[in-house]
Amino acid sequence: MTATSARPGLTVVGIGADGWDGLGETARSALRTAEVVLGGRRQLDLLPSDLPARRVSWPSPMLPALPGLLDEHAGRRLCVLASGDPMWFGVGAHLVDLLGADRVSVLPHPSSITLACARLGWPVERVTVVSAVGRDLARIRRVLSPGRRILVLSADAATPSALAGLLTDAGYGASAVTVLSSLGAARENRVDGIADAWGHPPGDPLNIVAVHATAGPDALLRSTVPGLPDEAYDHDGALTKREARALALSRLAPAPGELLWDVGAGSGSIGIEWLRTASTCRAVAVEARSDRAERIAANAAALGVPELRVVRGRAPAALAGLPAPDAVFVGGGLATEGVLDACWAALVPGGRLVAHAVTIEGERELTTRAARLGGDLTRLGIERAEPLGSFTAWRPARALVQWMVGKP
Repeated sequence: MTATSARPGLTVVGIGADGWDGLGETARSALRTAEVVLGGRRQLDLLPSDLPARRVSWPSPMLPALPGLLDEHAGRRLCVLASGDPMWFGVGAHLVDLLGADRVSVLPHPSSITLACARLGWPVERVTVVSAVGRDLARIRRVLSPGRRILVLSADAATPSALAGLLTDAGYGASAVTVLSSLGAARENRVDGIADAWGHPPGDPLNIVAVHATAGPDALLRSTVPGLPDEAYDHDGALTKREARALALSRLAPAPGELLWDVGAGSGSIGIEWLRTASTCRAVAVEARSDRAERIAANAAALGVPELRVVRGRAPAALAGLPAPDAVFVGGGLATEGVLDACWAALVPGGRLVAHAVTIEGERELTTRAARLGGDLTRLGIERAEPLGSFTAWRPARALVQWMVGKP
């Protein structure tokens, strides 16, 4: 989205559950002089009835409507209300993207994160924040680890109970759970419990949930370092094995905000572990078979990255229209004409392409490409110790050829 020159600057006012009483004089002055105030119905209702500004509540969905709303009220003194700190999971960042930082004045209020940490005695810098507002709660699985302190921004009153069930399912049922409601308001409330014994009824929809993670004996401990155990995935054999996966991701070199194409995704392991490295990474898994596409989505949710986009279709046709990738992994479909050409053409300058081959035909394709485009060829041979009668012997896995090339 881009701004038009006709759009004026505006002021974004952060407001807490304490409403008008919690605002500073600068924020109050901005609201008193505004001609139009945009915000959620709950936030607008916190304002005094004698404010002269026209009040406009957000449509649903909100974000696609923002450019039109700003155009509709062009030339008027405009304020936008946001919960707490508008730049922390708030509308402020979206408005800056639209108008530019020089045309948006942000007046923050203490966020629910700050207030929750103050109530709990948790250092803010040691807390992990996960938002369930408009997002799949399964994202918390990515950050679960013993002893971790997590704050979950609730979508509604049902979030605490759903979260307790998810924690129990993940083997973290012994985790302490605290629900903090209406922070900063006179009606502020706190409810404590344990995840696997959570029986509290839904309360105030304006709540944040604190989790002090405690792993039980059945907890699945999953590192964000690439190379998860093969048994972490449901698969039918179409799986890039642990060692090859770790090496592939080291060459793909995920960085925050970057986009990966996982072409011929099989069980989705490459895209999933790319996403697990950083919360802002993005990935598209392209898979021709519908049963595998469903399995990819299930694996992604189970490992805490439900945001993985799964495209059902056969490359290269299925790649048309996808946003340009920063990195591409080709684990299947090498034999299909045009797949590598399409991936290479779409890759952004400075991007990385990694491809694996386990057949002679696939190896021939990669060596031919390497001769033309350069890059590194690596042959991987992995052996695992396995029982052989009453003894133990090395069993070699199928050899694999990896090609990695960077695009100038």
